[in-house]
Amino acid sequence: MKKEIKDKMFKKALEVQKNAYVPYSEFPLGAAILTEDGSIYTGVNIENAAYGLTNCAERSAIFSAVSGGHRKIEAVLIVSSTEEPVPPCGSCRQVINEFADGEIEIIMMTENGKEITMTSTELLPGAFSDSSMEKNNEL
Repeated sequence: MKKEIKDKMFKKALEVQKNAYVPYSEFPLGAAILTEDGSIYTGVNIENAAYGLTNCAERSAIFSAVSGGHRKIEAVLIVSSTEEPVPPCGSCRQVINEFADGEIEIIMMTENGKEITMTSTELLPGAFSDSSMEKNNEL
């Protein structure tokens, strides 16, 4: 990924992170999603007193991109206020896989710029996908 694109994604994720609604965990995350046409969508984690209704930053950003008409993402960048970069949770990894355009970069960063980059395949090997549902017509 070009440095200027990653820098732009980082800036947008960091900017939107302040909008996270995290009264229970006090663990704000910001995310930026790069789509196939170069658009960048952002999202934050949004908590709820009924914890199961909480939505992660990565999924918020992906759902925003899908609402904007996009079906393929090319990269994900996550910003955390922690000492070490934070990876996406299992649910987010599965949603990333659903909309990934093949193997994509997942960039995990701290507010201070510490960074770890992995591919979607590294984070979710053997992912469940549409091909997992192909039926055997020989039955």
